[in-house]
Amino acid sequence: MAESLTAETVLVFPDLRLTRLQRVRVTPGPGQPGAWTLIDVAAPEETADSLAEALSGALATEGGWYADFRVGGDHVVVFAGRIFRYRVGDEAGRQRAVDHGLSVGVPADQLDWSDFSNAS
Repeated sequence: MAESLTAETVLVFPDLRLTRLQRVRVTPGPGQPGAWTLIDVAAPEETADSLAEALSGALATEGGWYADFRVGGDHVVVFAGRIFRYRVGDEAGRQRAVDHGLSVGVPADQLDWSDFSNAS
């Protein structure tokens, strides 16, 4: 979500491709706006770690924000200053990411990403 990025954010990834841009109304959590700009992108798998690092440094620490994406059979969940990567279907790995999200103020109902075995 564009609203999750700090005002100073500049992300430059030559191989990053915008696949969808969408505005949606939401029931916001504390410190979140009532409409979000969802940004879906695609990038080569070999850039996943550097993209996660860049997002981790760009996400606002206030407001309970995260970004997530799939890399092969892995799910990557990125918070400000913290990255979780676990195999899809690894409930313990998923729970560690959820627990961290709760600890930094992400509302429980927003920690609803799905892990399905054919994700990529």
